[in-house]
Amino acid sequence: MPVEIAIVVPVYNEADNILPLAEEVVAAMRRQPRSFELVFVDDASTDGTWERIAEAARRFPQVRGLRHERNAGQSAALWTGWRATDAPILATLDGDLQNDPADLPRLLETLAGVDFVSGMRVNRRDNALRRFSSVVARWMRRWVLGADFRDTGCAVRVFRREVLDVVPAFNGLHRFLPVLVRAGGFQTREVPVNHRPRRAGVSKYGVWNRLGRGIHDLIGVRWYLKRQLRPVPVRELPVPEPPPASAPPEPPARS
Repeated sequence: MPVEIAIVVPVYNEADNILPLAEEVVAAMRRQPRSFELVFVDDASTDGTWERIAEAARRFPQVRGLRHERNAGQSAALWTGWRATDAPILATLDGDLQNDPADLPRLLETLAGVDFVSGMRVNRRDNALRRFSSVVARWMRRWVLGADFRDTGCAVRVFRREVLDVVPAFNGLHRFLPVLVRAGGFQTREVPVNHRPRRAGVSKYGVWNRLGRGIHDLIGVRWYLKRQLRPVPVRELPVPEPPPASAPPEPPARS
């Protein structure tokens, strides 16, 4: 049976979260009439993440595992997962269990009317500094890009595969995915989703190690959106109508 929904989860050193996440995703998607797969992309973890993915694949037939031979970052892991599946509908989650897989069915229902659905974390379970940095990032995006999404950092997303046709592959694309999709002419929507505290492992991102990279990416995305080729109205010559067929000659009258 062809897979209709692919849920791509990039992970790096998240060994203790793999099995609980797989269990929650399978439980959340159990009532879905459409077939799905859960694609873990291990970004060259140095702990037991890869072994836990293999265990999850033995327990759940919907689980697939891919592993980078070197650490390439979250955006590269997402791109690897998207290219590895032919599913027409794609979804993403973070691998730290802060995203709630139970939100996926609701986002899939919302997708019926748009092309891209992005989660918007309410009651965020992060510290005050990270919440403040998100407020500043939203203000910067609105000022520099003219795009106002409340939470582009939320990894809970569901979208149609064709939106990737307008998304350039670059390191950092995961932070700007909703902005790029909307700029490409697709319909987007944000919906509230649950947010949970991290139960195991440690965060790979902090405010300071994202600041310089975020500003650099912001400038690059602004340049891209200014130079992006967009459809241009085209007028085409009408196809000439063929000349009318001449009537066949009448047969000579008999004497």
